[in-house]
Amino acid sequence: MFGCDGSVGVVETLVVKKTDMFDFEKLDVYQVVKDQNLKVLSTLKTTKDMDPYLMDQWKRASLSILLNLAEGTGRMTDQDKKHYLTIARSSVYESVAILDLLKSMKVIDDTTYTELYEGYEKSSKMLLGMYRSYTK
Repeated sequence: MFGCDGSVGVVETLVVKKTDMFDFEKLDVYQVVKDQNLKVLSTLKTTKDMDPYLMDQWKRASLSILLNLAEGTGRMTDQDKKHYLTIARSSVYESVAILDLLKSMKVIDDTTYTELYEGYEKSSKMLLGMYRSYTK
């Protein structure tokens, strides 16, 4: 930074550390699902010749996992929380069905398929564990 007299000064950088977080941001499962969505969005952006309907539906289904997890975390009763976790997990299944179809159509390669499949499998197991942690 230059002063009025042409001298060079020091620019201070303010680093803000995120200490206040919403409850869902603290969950390991949220971070896993978020990472999975980033991979899906990247795949959608770089994959050519994918049917536009399948692209849109896959994006919606995958984002639904993340959004229902977040929304459910904000609910007050265990029954409400479990309801949203059920929807999130159902969206995992929908996403995997689309992924499987895309692999069968040879729209995505085996490496991409395996990486995404494993991410969905991990997400599903974590969501089920969270579901089971709530009382009946």
